[in-house]
Amino acid sequence: MFDFVQARRDLVYLLPGLAVGLASFIPLICGLLLGLGTVVIWVGLPLLVLTLGLARGFATIERFRVAAVTGHRLPPAQYTGGSGRGPQRIWTILKGRQYWRDLAHGVLVMPLSVFTWSVTVVWVCAAVTGTLYPLYGWAIPRYPDSKGLSDLVGVHGLPANILANTLLGLVFLATGPRVLRALTSLHTGLARLLLTDETAALRARTEQLTASRSAAVQAEAQTLRRVERDIHDGPQQRLVRLTMDLEAARRRMNDNPEAARTLVDEALTQSREALTELRAVSRGIAPPILIDRGLPAALTAAAARCPVPAMLECDLADGQRLPESVENAAYFVVSEALTNVAKHARADSCVIRVTADATSLWLRVTDYGVGGAHIGKGHGLAGLADRLAGVDGRLDVHSPAGGPTVLTAEIPFPG
Repeated sequence: MFDFVQARRDLVYLLPGLAVGLASFIPLICGLLLGLGTVVIWVGLPLLVLTLGLARGFATIERFRVAAVTGHRLPPAQYTGGSGRGPQRIWTILKGRQYWRDLAHGVLVMPLSVFTWSVTVVWVCAAVTGTLYPLYGWAIPRYPDSKGLSDLVGVHGLPANILANTLLGLVFLATGPRVLRALTSLHTGLARLLLTDETAALRARTEQLTASRSAAVQAEAQTLRRVERDIHDGPQQRLVRLTMDLEAARRRMNDNPEAARTLVDEALTQSREALTELRAVSRGIAPPILIDRGLPAALTAAAARCPVPAMLECDLADGQRLPESVENAAYFVVSEALTNVAKHARADSCVIRVTADATSLWLRVTDYGVGGAHIGKGHGLAGLADRLAGVDGRLDVHSPAGGPTVLTAEIPFPG
């Protein structure tokens, strides 16, 4: 059974093919020849870059066309960033392999389109005129030397000619979907060959994962150093003081009970403060409320502890659980952002906005302070970016002078 829905898609794809092929072939081949001919006087370099950029535009159009006719998007292609300015940007684009593959497709698609468009038009016209021949065949003028289709096999007469044309039209109509599918496959095969580069995409993904792993390791190392520093500067010093007070109280227990009681009271105070500081340190790692009640409750507690008035707007339901890695990263980002607000922003208020879609969790922390924040090496926001990179997330900071500062983080869900 033929899929006439797919045949219609193939027809819609193939009929404009000649126009699309001409539209890409003419400017690309002219730009390529002019660029190569004038490269010795350096004029050709920007012309080649312009041609490659145009080829990428035509490649994008073809990817949309292929996705529409097949119902599936082509595998990704990897382009060089085109970073820098002037000569550096030109050189980056010129050495980009995918740009030249796009150019090759834009040139080669023209002769292929001539062939597929011609076959498509012939097949469609034969199917339409043949199957409809009984409606108009009798009205065609005939002369003594006129030859019909049936006359080629030695059968004469109008009924035989109508029957022969109708049968031929039905053959073209019946085979049309398969022929259109085959012609479309030629185009999609060329597009898959030149407009995709799964090896480059996998290589880029490997580099990204390597960078993410390095960032995660660096972020964890920074977290460990911070925890060690906090414990050393806070609870450890108080525990040392507690030990000294208890030893002094033991020595004075018999000869000066009142002094010993005072030392014990001070030791109790030191133990309570050490416990408070240990809880504060643990909140920076994975607070119990995050583990027990989830992200909304943990962020509510973090906002309540912030010295700057903070308002939480969370679209997550109370008690809604997300993947553990997402919750930990989100809590770390918000708590560190609030710490930066309290230390550096000189803000009078801040707003925490938490939303989620089908693929990612979005965090936005807005403080109405002095602004001027940026992601730089050695700054707190750089640590946030490294922590997010470890879970394939990303951080964006918009902080003009005078504020407000808007910190936006995206954390994709795993899997």
